Amino acid sequence: MVHTTTGRVFLGFGHFLEHAAAVVLGLVLIIVGLGLGVTMIMLPVGVVVGLAGVLLVVGGFFARIDKP
Repeated sequence: MVHTTTGRVFLGFGHFLEHAAAVVLGLVLIIVGLGLGVTMIMLPVGVVVGLAGVLLVVGGFFARIDKP
């Protein structure tokens, strides 16, 4: 547990970076899913990858990552 103000700032910045990384990775998966969905053969894989990206973006925006 962090008791200093500086520690709390770094902890908050770390949480922000975790969420930002999840959002960026989700956006990359969405773009890859769109690219795969262009061809009919890879359409099922593209849909799954794109939806996984959407879930990751939504989780990055709204999920709360706390330790009990």
